[in-house]
Amino acid sequence: MLELLASVAATVVLIALLVVSSTVVQALRQRAHEIGLLRAVGATPRQLRGAVGREVGRVAARAALLGAVAALPAYAGLRGLLGARGALPPGLELPFPPWLWPAPLATAGITVLIARAAAWIAGARAAKLRPAEALRESAPGTPRRVAGLVLLALGTSSAGTAVLQSGQAAAMAAGAAAVTMVIGCALLGPWIAAGAMRILGAPLRRFGGPGGRLAAANCTAAATRLGAALTPIILVTAFTAVQLSGGATLTHAGQGQAREAMRADFAVRADGGLPSGAVERIRDVPGVRAATDVVRGTVVLARRETGEPRLDRLPVLGVTPEGLPHTLDPKVRNGTLSALRPGTVAVGGDRARSLDAHPGSTVTLRFGDGMEKKLRVVAVYERSLALGDFLLSRDELLAHTSMPGPGQVLVTAAPDADRPALAKALAAAVPGARTGPDPAPIQVEPEDQELVEVVTVAAVSAIGAYTVIAVLSTLSLITIGRRPELRLLRLAGAGRRQLRRMLRLEAGATAVTGLAVGAVVASVPLLAFSVAMARTVPYLPPVQALVIVAVVAVTTAAGTLPPARAALRGRYPGAGPAEG
Repeated sequence: MLELLASVAATVVLIALLVVSSTVVQALRQRAHEIGLLRAVGATPRQLRGAVGREVGRVAARAALLGAVAALPAYAGLRGLLGARGALPPGLELPFPPWLWPAPLATAGITVLIARAAAWIAGARAAKLRPAEALRESAPGTPRRVAGLVLLALGTSSAGTAVLQSGQAAAMAAGAAAVTMVIGCALLGPWIAAGAMRILGAPLRRFGGPGGRLAAANCTAAATRLGAALTPIILVTAFTAVQLSGGATLTHAGQGQAREAMRADFAVRADGGLPSGAVERIRDVPGVRAATDVVRGTVVLARRETGEPRLDRLPVLGVTPEGLPHTLDPKVRNGTLSALRPGTVAVGGDRARSLDAHPGSTVTLRFGDGMEKKLRVVAVYERSLALGDFLLSRDELLAHTSMPGPGQVLVTAAPDADRPALAKALAAAVPGARTGPDPAPIQVEPEDQELVEVVTVAAVSAIGAYTVIAVLSTLSLITIGRRPELRLLRLAGAGRRQLRRMLRLEAGATAVTGLAVGAVVASVPLLAFSVAMARTVPYLPPVQALVIVAVVAVTTAAGTLPPARAALRGRYPGAGPAEG
């Protein structure tokens, strides 16, 4: 949880620097005449940087104070959500020591410093411009293009290293790749916008009518402005897609492996657990081809990752090996499960690679009773996303577990067996047990899965909401700065309907470009992560994908159309009564 919170905090800092500096740069670009005038009357670059910093600091201080006040009810709401989802262990009391009360204020101070740093970065170039340079739109230079391309190459390289990693290292490499590529896209925003207009310009001119021709001309002429609008859209699309798709890919792949692993026709279970010897009695029932007793448990693995010691609490299955491939097939790659007995273990493929384990080597695990034991590896299997990283002998796991999880016996019928009659015979073989056909796939989950899911969703929602606000703020700022341009177009004879259509098409082109580029940026680290962790392609639930598209579309429209109403209100000089 500490690692997760540290990752969220680092992501917030990076996004704040990127978004706030991008917004301030756009604000300064729209105040170029004011800056040029101040430079002309003798204002120094240091004075201008100080003025920009103080202006941003005043806004940031008020916003940070509001956020600090809202932190307490937000904590209470998150605590209530964790309790409602059953994500907190029973009896857990989270302390709230007195020294923690000033934490929101300290965070507010850090937030103000981040905003001031972003303002300093954004205002550095504008403050150095000569008065004549400040009054004209300057094209982005070659250093910016080179820096953007270098960051894209570094992001792609980081994604490539994720393919060679496993576990947390692969996730960290993929996350670093996504952030690096988003920053690269922010630097390359004007060129991305120009390239998008080469693709979208022709359809806009052909099918959009006069408004479409105006939209294409405006977007092409103002590539720098469009690039600033694309940055937060690319950010929200890429970040949200990476965060949501990462967990969804593992879950989806695990569910697929669980379905493929399940070979049993019946499951026999009982409240409070099955009696001793139940699996042996079931095997003696005529028509039973194979029967496997399956119990759940937990082990602790001590290891090192990036040089740091780690303790992983892992869910495991304890099974009886006789006929296991006929009831629950882990898809053995090396070795044999028939040798699974107390003192041995089977290891999942990814975990075996990280531990350099193979049949004949040893793995040290700590059981629930605290006993540490060296186990000899007898097999390496592939379906570890569903069945966990370790398969143990049932007797081994029960010997070290005082309260084992609910067990069941998986039964596969012989090809010529009468299944209705077999179901009755199985129920009679173990009095008090329930026999059900077509058992649900078995998939192990960490004990803190609910806690991680709730906190992850909360973190993604908070950062996603922040970036959505950034999209709305940036687009609103750009549209407000275009009011003189819109009034001039009206004076030149453009009707309100044509200008509204132009703005809607511009918003659509911006949203489509941002979504497309964001999806490409997200796909690179996601593909590397999915190949490294699940040996599959990335997966994002369709509903979540539609939500991302809808949020971007609505936010883009809200940031473009309402701020332009003031410039479209009323009649332009010389308009007739039928002005549209």
